[in-house]
Amino acid sequence: MKNKRIRSIDIFRALTMFFMIFVNDLWSLTGVPEWLEHAAVNEDRMGFSDIIFPLFLFIVGLSIPLAVRTRLKKGTSHWSILKHIILRTVALLTMGFYMVNFEMIYDDAMPINKHFWEILMALAICLIWLDFKGLPSLNRQAQNIIQAIGVLLLIFLAAIYKGGSAEDIVWMRTSWWGILGLIGWAYFLNSIIYLLFQKIWPYLFLVFLLFLFMNIQENGYYEHIPSITFIISASNYALVMAGVLCTCVFLHFRKKEKESHFLKIVLGAGILFIIYGFMLRELFPISKIKATPTWSTLCIGIGYVLYVFFYILVDKLNIYKWADPFKPAGTSTLTCYLMPYFIYPIIILIGFDWPSMMTTGIAGIIKSLLFSFVIILFVGWMEKRGFRLKI
Repeated sequence: MKNKRIRSIDIFRALTMFFMIFVNDLWSLTGVPEWLEHAAVNEDRMGFSDIIFPLFLFIVGLSIPLAVRTRLKKGTSHWSILKHIILRTVALLTMGFYMVNFEMIYDDAMPINKHFWEILMALAICLIWLDFKGLPSLNRQAQNIIQAIGVLLLIFLAAIYKGGSAEDIVWMRTSWWGILGLIGWAYFLNSIIYLLFQKIWPYLFLVFLLFLFMNIQENGYYEHIPSITFIISASNYALVMAGVLCTCVFLHFRKKEKESHFLKIVLGAGILFIIYGFMLRELFPISKIKATPTWSTLCIGIGYVLYVFFYILVDKLNIYKWADPFKPAGTSTLTCYLMPYFIYPIIILIGFDWPSMMTTGIAGIIKSLLFSFVIILFVGWMEKRGFRLKI
């Protein structure tokens, strides 16, 4: 029982990545229902798209205690784990940095088409962070050469980069860090905190409260107390720490063989956070773009409730075969996320246009769902042949 793999986390991650690819494809459609899309910056609401990224942050938190504990059980030193955390963070920040700057490219000033730049960026990421364990035919020297080519390619892309506008051409800049960059910073801080306090994990709850307070204060609630921001919004850290605490509570009660206590506590916490989120709405609007505490706490509550549902369905009732087609999105998550960075520019460069009937309304939504599913199937096909990314 104690060594049983928690399948619900893998399935939760896989489905979240499936829907992340789906919502990222909605830009290609027209006539999309308002409830599916991101809410605008001044709207007091959130659509389905506004829930997916915070759920992914929550799942990152769910995995941190398990990953750290597994390495410690294998005899890995704290310094080695810290090195792994730093390298993983650098990888996520680098990828996020390049992806954000692609969005800011000023094409007319570039020596190559921006879509070629995007393809080369995705290729460089593949070369650097390819999981060579799945390709045993490549010796260490070949691996080093492949990664060196990837690094040189990123340097080349940075050297030729031009962003901004005709009136204000700029070089690459951090901007908002991108999805992967936000994950990187949130993963970094929470992993280090967990590594420090894993033996006295109730202290993590105090850190969680601090993150929630920082999220409130960065939205200007207390006039005479300065807001404290550690690089990115505290909402990101709070969402990851919510997941960390969930797994800590699970491990605590699994050891005592009282999983029902875990389920009751997490479900209760989820309901309370949803209620608390709506109470905060009197003070702050619900806004993903502004990362308001209302949005953060509602997403934390949704994360807790959904995880209880998946845990009961998958780990208690053993109903999990239905998720097998989505499995690659949970085991090769980064590979799935990167695929559109190849597919979209290729579609544009070859001049392919979807028939209008496939990009409107319900037909368009079905197209985007199938697009996400085909990517996952393709990544699964590559995974079986030893190709996947790993950081």
